[in-house]
Amino acid sequence: MKRILGASIGSCVHVAGVINFLNLAQQHGYQTKFLGSACGYGQIVEAIEAYQPDIVAISYRLSPDNARSLFKQFKKEVADKYKGRVSFILGGTKPVAEAAKGLDLFEAMFTGEETKDQVVSYLKQGKIIQENIPPPQNLGDRVKFKYPYPVIRHHFGQPTLESTIEGIGRLAQSELIDVVSIGPDQNTQEYFFHPEKMDHSQDGAGGVPLRSEDDFRSLYQATRKGNYPIMRCYSGTNDILRMARVLADTINNAWCAVPLCWYNELDNRSHRKLKEAIAENQQVMAWHGQRNIPVEVNESHHWSLRYSPDSIAVAAAYLAAYNAKRMGVKVYVSQYMFNTPAETSFTMDLAKMMAKVELIEGLHDDSFTSLRQTRTGLYSYPTNYHQGKAQLATSTMLQMQLEPHIVHVVAYCEADHAATPEDIIESAHIAHKAISNCLAGCPNMKDDERVQARKRQLMAEAKLIIGAIRKLDLNNIHEDPLTSPQIIAEAIGRGILDAPHLQGLEAASGQVRTMFIDGANMAVGPDGEILTEEQRLASL
Repeated sequence: MKRILGASIGSCVHVAGVINFLNLAQQHGYQTKFLGSACGYGQIVEAIEAYQPDIVAISYRLSPDNARSLFKQFKKEVADKYKGRVSFILGGTKPVAEAAKGLDLFEAMFTGEETKDQVVSYLKQGKIIQENIPPPQNLGDRVKFKYPYPVIRHHFGQPTLESTIEGIGRLAQSELIDVVSIGPDQNTQEYFFHPEKMDHSQDGAGGVPLRSEDDFRSLYQATRKGNYPIMRCYSGTNDILRMARVLADTINNAWCAVPLCWYNELDNRSHRKLKEAIAENQQVMAWHGQRNIPVEVNESHHWSLRYSPDSIAVAAAYLAAYNAKRMGVKVYVSQYMFNTPAETSFTMDLAKMMAKVELIEGLHDDSFTSLRQTRTGLYSYPTNYHQGKAQLATSTMLQMQLEPHIVHVVAYCEADHAATPEDIIESAHIAHKAISNCLAGCPNMKDDERVQARKRQLMAEAKLIIGAIRKLDLNNIHEDPLTSPQIIAEAIGRGILDAPHLQGLEAASGQVRTMFIDGANMAVGPDGEILTEEQRLASL
């Protein structure tokens, strides 16, 4: 672990800047020591000998007229003694930094004009990212560049292409968002390759109307400024393998987002049959796996959005990750949608997410790893904006218990309208503050006895569900029943995987009933009695 020694020198007693820098360095894996204010040369030499730092960060914020002679003496008395062994950096005003130029003393100089990302780039790479030089442009490197601070993502799509292009440019210039997720309208998602089937009275419904590959490219070009956010987009609901190629070619899709069991007759988002849709979704996973593009499987929260028992949501999270791994995906983006359903308590929510994390990350090996992506549940937002902001802040704080690599910020206004650039920027500021507070030090909620007990229960029940799916392959016909589209579709048809909102659908059972008990969503019998997963499965 590298070490940084910090001090204000000469007669300078200003310490806030150097202390803030040392605190940021600690968050990025450094050991730090602050020597104090108005430190003399001999005091710094003694500290270097005792502490053996890799970097000495000195601060001087007084007159630039005095600075140059001070720095010359510092170079003679201190820096030259440790040339090649210790790097020296400066924090000060812009005029003070100007006075230091040409002395061959400081590896880097910070004047307060740098963005946080530029300071972090020095801590991680030993150099400051200059203006118009983009930070990493693929997901893995962007995560490494920022961690433990998470990459910030937001969904965006306005009813016209022009307003969306303009808005993306503003988000990039704000430097608050690392990933812009394109929100296409339903016509794009379902009929991009069949424009003759579009109902143009619905253009712009639910997102931006994209009618050509050049439209996608124009959105990407809008990100080429500010902090150069990377882009991603959902897979569409028809012709999803063709769409995967379009997204890779036009926006350098940061990661694929595809369901395992959805966007078909199960949710009426396309006319695909369930079994065929599962097979096609798996092909899309495999296509991206072959190209080393990360994959997110939108699965678990779809069951929770339809009020399935928490145990089914946990089992679905495992099943999705398992399928991604078997399809050759190497980096899996695991989405943990909190507050879904909205009635879920924070205690039970954290337990559910921890159960998912433990099962999914139990699949890790040399060929498969996952990134944790958290988000606030869309339907948990009230229409009152003040309460929406509180929901965003408190949910983000809870999410930080998972130490996420990606935080998908959902704007506080989404219960009322699709977020504008102003809404997103304000929401990002709220989330950034909650994240910074947690990284500075937060109590460990994961060790709460109620959280641990519920996590253990959900893991055990999820394993029963997975076992029940395996047992559907009675004659051992399938190489792996957990990746067989026929078996997975049968599990949904029989009700092993089920949700109350699926009632009346030909492809699903829809017979399960659920009720919130102490903040958890549980399966219940006809009289409202709790059904354990063993009892529920036995009743099918």
